[in-house]
Amino acid sequence: MSFEGAKLAIFLGPKLLVILRDDKPDIPFPAHWDLPGGGREGKETPQRCALRETYEEVGLQLEEIDIVWSRRYDNGDQTNWFFVALLPPDEVENIRFGDEGQGWKLMDPEEYCDHPKAVPNFTMRLRDYLGEQSIDIWD
Repeated sequence: MSFEGAKLAIFLGPKLLVILRDDKPDIPFPAHWDLPGGGREGKETPQRCALRETYEEVGLQLEEIDIVWSRRYDNGDQTNWFFVALLPPDEVENIRFGDEGQGWKLMDPEEYCDHPKAVPNFTMRLRDYLGEQSIDIWD
């Protein structure tokens, strides 16, 4: 089964990089906190999709080796991938916000997961990752 898109949860030290979506009625979850990623282009792999979208949206040039966790999520005939990357906190200096969304910020992962304006699917997927960790990554 081919996939539709991919998202990448990027931790800069203990903080999660989040993007505030545009506030347009014609997009899913307008004005919600999102994660870098998006739809597949051509025949790219899920990892390449997530990394390309990350570069377009926040200017971070990551490599597949930076991905520390991945999971495929199937919903009927649609498949999406969720990835996690852990970067040092000083990588925040390399963020260059693209032309989609209203802005970005660093957020505690617990705050994101509990935020009423976080995209629900991504909070559940982030919780899947956090639940598999033997230590709290934000300690």
